[in-house]
Amino acid sequence: MLLPSPCGPVSRSMADLISGAGAGSSPTVPTAGVMADRDVQLAWWMAYELFYRGFDDVDDAREWDPGVLRLRAAIEQRAEAELRRVTRERVDRVSADEPVGDALLRLVEEDEGPHLSAYLRRDATLDQMHDFLRERSVQQLKESDPQSFLLPRLDGAAKVALAEVQYDEYGAGRPEQLHQALYAAALDAVGLDATYGAYVTEVSAFSLASANVMSLFALNRRLLGAGLGHFAAFEASSAVPSRRIAAGLERLGLPNAAAAYFLEHVEADSVHEQVAARDLCGSFVAAHPSLRGEVVFGAACALWLDAESGTELLARWTSDRPARDLAS
Repeated sequence: MLLPSPCGPVSRSMADLISGAGAGSSPTVPTAGVMADRDVQLAWWMAYELFYRGFDDVDDAREWDPGVLRLRAAIEQRAEAELRRVTRERVDRVSADEPVGDALLRLVEEDEGPHLSAYLRRDATLDQMHDFLRERSVQQLKESDPQSFLLPRLDGAAKVALAEVQYDEYGAGRPEQLHQALYAAALDAVGLDATYGAYVTEVSAFSLASANVMSLFALNRRLLGAGLGHFAAFEASSAVPSRRIAAGLERLGLPNAAAAYFLEHVEADSVHEQVAARDLCGSFVAAHPSLRGEVVFGAACALWLDAESGTELLARWTSDRPARDLAS
């Protein structure tokens, strides 16, 4: 993968820093609205990608370049502040007396975000389904990789619980069953480009943000609790939507390989949600009770991002049908 073309001053400066072309133009990172700012999100994604697969045209040593890290930190500061502000209401709804596993599962169950998966099941056109698969590719083609950074920061029962889920996510010993590989196969089955990072310059700010927030929590040890809560909410909110999306793919007459990724998540995530919420987060909070709020914060971030992304896609596809009318 090559370093993507920038789309504004922040991503241009980040690209200059990463490529070693110059010191960058020291752009001002916006103080608000960074989650919906595609220029900022692309710059942020570039910085994080150095810690994953990197870029073919970039020296691997740039991973630890001080200028890159300074600009990344400035973006992180703005993004975290915004995330804490927009999730405060969700976080405040959780009683301190409620077991954290129960609280996380309840937050997911009570979430009233737009029902994107219901629209995909019943109404989406072929072009809209392709659009959805492209938007999710930035995140799903490296599925579970951010959470692997959390493993060495855990011990005891929490470490075992995360490793159990990750083993399944990574194919349970079968390379062809890697969830990343299944998503790539789905893209290939519908005629889309399954190359890692193929659509990074095309997807929306919120699609980039969904991937970036996972990396924010995974690569900052102080945000470990948030990373675990985010992971639990992500797993707990996957099974039902996956069933609907698989049905939508079938309705459109797309190959079975396109639905295989989603059908895998119907079964797997119905188990993973319990392990992630109760065994992983429950054990972690029992050992670190002062971080309970951070776990809830991470879960709230996952739900907020999913709602914002879903709202954006539904607005793109339809203007005459309110999101509240799309519920199953």
